[in-house]
Amino acid sequence: MKVNKDLFGQALCQFYFEKDSAKLYSETNISRWDEYPLDYLFRDFDQMPQLERKALTMAKGKILDVGCGVGSHSLHLQNQECDVWAIDSSFGATSVAKARGVNQVAHASLLDYNEKNFDTILMLMNGTGIFESLESVAVYLDHLKTLLSPDGIVLIDSSDLKYMYDPGPDGAIWVPANRYYGALEFRLRYKKQLSEKFPWLFIDQNLFADLAQTNGWSFEIITKGEHYDFLAQLKPFKALK
Repeated sequence: MKVNKDLFGQALCQFYFEKDSAKLYSETNISRWDEYPLDYLFRDFDQMPQLERKALTMAKGKILDVGCGVGSHSLHLQNQECDVWAIDSSFGATSVAKARGVNQVAHASLLDYNEKNFDTILMLMNGTGIFESLESVAVYLDHLKTLLSPDGIVLIDSSDLKYMYDPGPDGAIWVPANRYYGALEFRLRYKKQLSEKFPWLFIDQNLFADLAQTNGWSFEIITKGEHYDFLAQLKPFKALK
């Protein structure tokens, strides 16, 4: 199979522009191939999980939508007359977001993005995935500080993946010894193509709180979802009142 560096973006473009119904699949180092529902990414506010709706209602001021995908969160905020900026590392995804009407969207990775003075930074649909690994969390958190206004906040979600691991005879959860259990490696398959393997990080709330506080952030759980997921608010210590 051919390896495609932006297979996700290609699938999105063909789904949106060509009305192509071909299916996209994903697998990880702890799960088998499973369909990734492309139509789900095009949902409106009423179709979003409660956790995402809560984050969007909390967003204020100048807003940065990190990992915007096809722009569903940004479009809702635009419709609320918010000043929203959107970025994604997938060129195909940003092409679709632009076509759907997102006004301020850029093809950029988070660490390469340097626009300043955001009042709210949104990182949704497992926003911690962008951090890639536990070792790089500090780098990303430090960069996020440079993008915020003095009283700015980050609204970010993640999940505790312990439920993915089978309990042992004593009921204890088995987790791998050679890596953090929420550090996964993903790969996508679309038609006769494969994506490159890429890391994606899920962080449990206790570890996330420790990492945030170690790197100069307050950490507050805003709400929890139905599938071991949670929405957290991060705020730099210097901005606390």
